[in-house]
Amino acid sequence: MNWLLKSISYIFHPLLMPLLGVCFYFSKSPRFIPAEIKQAKIVSLIILTVILPILLFFLLKTLGKVKSIYLKNTNERIYPLALNGIVILIVIQRILTPTQIIELYYFFVGILISTMTCLLLAIMKFKASIHMISVSGVFMFFVALSIHFSININGTLALMMIAIGAVATSRLHLKAHTYKELIMGVFVGIIPQLILVSYWL
Repeated sequence: MNWLLKSISYIFHPLLMPLLGVCFYFSKSPRFIPAEIKQAKIVSLIILTVILPILLFFLLKTLGKVKSIYLKNTNERIYPLALNGIVILIVIQRILTPTQIIELYYFFVGILISTMTCLLLAIMKFKASIHMISVSGVFMFFVALSIHFSININGTLALMMIAIGAVATSRLHLKAHTYKELIMGVFVGIIPQLILVSYWL
């Protein structure tokens, strides 16, 4: 059971959630988007939102700014969150502009707002759950897509709700967060996506 709960934290890692949202969008969008465009966007996002943050983490660890991948205290979170915010800003300026794919543009604007909010909370010595922020944000994006495209994805939404519960259970079991930190994470993930829905729905 301990292995399973620990695995959940890796399967639904915050670095993978934006990519999940993009892949889901491409699989469900009724709009015609050439396969080569999809591949180019996905490869670019893998490099920028997965590989680059990992490299930046090792750089920060080498410089002594972080001690472990778990970012156990708020001080360790400041530099990774700030750098991740810059990465997301590059994505919405260069990879997913509003003139190309407006839904994904605002999805990443929401991610940027959530990241900056989490950074602000870290500066204020509050450790909101980044896992809950990411999985909740993606869930809200899926809900908005189902309404926007009038598609039935109830099965996917049910699985995402189970995932949210599983991630929360995992974080509590690993003693990574308190109930307050998990609940705050849910709000920080959902609210920006909910507010931005009015710009593209």
